[in-house]
Parts: sequence; structure tokens; C-alpha cells
Amino acid sequence: MTTASNAMATADGDIEALADSLTDNADALHRRIMAAIRKKDAATGQAITHAEAQALFEQEIALRQQANALYADATKSAVAGLAIPVRELLDLAARARERIRRIDRAKELAGIAAALLNAAAAIAALRPEGLAPALEDLKEHVQALPETGKPASRASGGRHTMDS
Repeated sequence: MTTASNAMATADGDIEALADSLTDNADALHRRIMAAIRKKDAATGQAITHAEAQALFEQEIALRQQANALYADATKSAVAGLAIPVRELLDLAARARERIRRIDRAKELAGIAAALLNAAAAIAALRPEGLAPALEDLKEHVQALPETGKPASRASGGRHTMDS
């Protein structure tokens, strides 16, 4: 294999790793949704509403579709056109997955899921100009949440949390 071939193989592997990471995020999102649905203690006000669950399931499906598009295309040219190293994308996606595992509020989950979808869509559509804003949005969502795993501020009245 030539050096150019090695570089292409590495880029393909990076895109596949990113798709794997997005799939892992979708899996984590699914587990959090299901835990919230199973929560029976409505007296605490901690249960997720049907509409919130449906919206989050739709985001989960869309995230999986984006990951599948990355797998299918193995977008070699997308990696070449990115201004952001794939390693940084993978690290950010891993941080998002950790946040998804610990987030208590449906609104926060929706924000991270939407930001992940926007980043994946920019890569899959070969639109590197759309990636930077999507990643900034994702970074903001990830950084806005506390490291402890406790829910972020309850400014909206503390409703519709998803403690598991």
C-alpha cells in the first residue's frame, strides 16, 4: 500500500469511527429515553411526557440514519475538506455520549441530539462550511452541563427530568 493509500484508508477508518461514535450516542440516547419512560413515580414530576419521548425517539432515529449514511458513503472527500481534525470530532462525540448518559432533562438531551445531527449532516452532505457552526453548538451544549452528572440549572421549573 502506498502512502496515499494508507492516508485514504486511515481517513476511511476515521469516518467509520465517527459513525460508530454517533451510533453509540444514539444507543445512549435510547437507553435514557427508555429509562425515563419506565419511570413510574409521576408524583415527583420526573417522568418524561409522551410528546418529549416521541421527539427524542425521532432524533435518535435521525442520528442513526446519519451514522448509517457515513458508513455507506465512507466519505473520503469529506475528511479531506474538514477544517477540524477527525480526532477532535471523535473526542467531542465521546464527551457528548457521556453527557447523554447522565443528562436528566429532556430539553438538554434534545439539544445535544440536534447538535450531533447537524454535525453528522454537514459531514455526510460534504458541507464542511456547515460543520463549524454545528460543532460550536455541540460544544456549547456539552460544556453547559455540569461534570458531576447532576442536572443543569432548573430555571424552567425543574419539570420533565429523566432521572434513572
